[in-house]
Amino acid sequence: MMREWEGESIVILDFGSQYTQLIARRIRADEVFSVILPHSAGIEEILAEKPKGLILSGGPADLTEENAPRLKADIFSLGIPVLGICYGMQLISQMKGAELEKTGHREFGHTKIEANTGTALFRGTPAEQKVWMSHGVRLKSMPEGFVTTASSPGCPIAAMNNDAEKIYGLQFHPEVFHTENGIEILQNFLFEVCGCEKVWSSKSFVDLEVSRIRKKVGDARVLCAVSGGVDSSVMAALVDRAIGKQLVPVFVDNGLLRENEAEEVQEILAGCLMTDLVFVDATDEFLEKLEGVTDPEKKRKIIGKTFIDVFERESEKRGPFAFLAQGTLYPDVIESRSTVGPSDMIKSHHNVGGLPEDMSFELIEPLSLLFKDEVREVGRFLELPAIQIERHPFPGPGLAVRVPGAITRNDLDLLRKVDKIFIDGLKRYGLYNEVWQAFAVLLPVRSVGVMGDERTYQKAATLRAVTSTDGMTADWARLPYDFLQDISNEIINRVDGVNRVVYDISSKPPSTIEWE
Repeated sequence: MMREWEGESIVILDFGSQYTQLIARRIRADEVFSVILPHSAGIEEILAEKPKGLILSGGPADLTEENAPRLKADIFSLGIPVLGICYGMQLISQMKGAELEKTGHREFGHTKIEANTGTALFRGTPAEQKVWMSHGVRLKSMPEGFVTTASSPGCPIAAMNNDAEKIYGLQFHPEVFHTENGIEILQNFLFEVCGCEKVWSSKSFVDLEVSRIRKKVGDARVLCAVSGGVDSSVMAALVDRAIGKQLVPVFVDNGLLRENEAEEVQEILAGCLMTDLVFVDATDEFLEKLEGVTDPEKKRKIIGKTFIDVFERESEKRGPFAFLAQGTLYPDVIESRSTVGPSDMIKSHHNVGGLPEDMSFELIEPLSLLFKDEVREVGRFLELPAIQIERHPFPGPGLAVRVPGAITRNDLDLLRKVDKIFIDGLKRYGLYNEVWQAFAVLLPVRSVGVMGDERTYQKAATLRAVTSTDGMTADWARLPYDFLQDISNEIINRVDGVNRVVYDISSKPPSTIEWE
């Protein structure tokens, strides 16, 4: 990805940890820009990011194994502070000549450490503190020039420093919520060790992107894809601020939206943009192409391609256009293109999937450096309505990924009714803004029920609600039992065709938030 941020940064080299994106988000919350690069990044790629410091992430690999991922770049030649977390600390130690050993048992979860609070990373934190450990390998010996700065019962070297070279290591994860003083530890690294300044904010981002978009677009016109979700709405407002009437925002009803969503989106966006919104009803086109398709990946590809077909038709009708704008976010790029670290591709249903190589316009993705909560902050800065900013995430393929298997109009109608009852209930109980995302899934199974004196054989619906910060990890929301009981009764009594309601209590990982 081309560098877009003009200031200095903290570079994170990714070794495949599920927490890597959380490190980046924690740093940005302190108004310092962070960027994630693969562990195989070279010196020139790292230097291009103007790093004030470098962090090596954790990872699932075992450094005692020969094929474990290692660095390509000689990071110690950069002359900037380096922090290794978990796997990163072990790698630093190995590179500096220390030996590693398997512990014989994994130290996973909450652990108490004794920290030297006179050292750089632990300054201002208590001597005894709870941290989150996740490792099965530890240091057998200390690298030359380093000192131990924290220890736990199962890990004598839980943290280490080399102040002369400004190299630091933590065997635990300071970025996760479970580490009591993790934020303070990271802040010590950012401000005391690296000397970072607080310059990353919504205002600085908007100013940069407006200038960049104007420079890139010039006098050309931009076709803007909007779905009504937070991402595309903020993206449209940002591009609208930059180029005004040169933007043509297109909203496509693909027949996979929630109840009354098409009307609500048109009303909200009409009040947010200087330019006019183009509405296209392509319901029949999408549903005809999806008829009988059961494979989740095929469904996503069909939807993505059909979107592009619609946009290209609108381009020909209303053009010429030189650019297509999308609301792609940083996690979308990471998950869909798998360009960061050794992780496998998780899914391709984000905005970045399915673009044809011969696309007749150049892509603009002004939010592609942002996490979800940062997008909301930018939306507030752009003065979008609170009702729009607080909307839960909605997947690009819409309800197609919430009806596992083949899609029918009847199933979509059933799901819309169930979903509306659930979401309206959350708002009525004051729970909507307490969860990151909530929705219903219509399962491709029927179950026996009894209503009155009659036997029924109808569909089952799943309710899903999760808590999260950025969607990269998520936990199932502990919704009140009384609420779940009321909503279940309301769905079964009001939705003819559904006689069973279940609640999904899976976390991400190992599950994903969506079902497909």
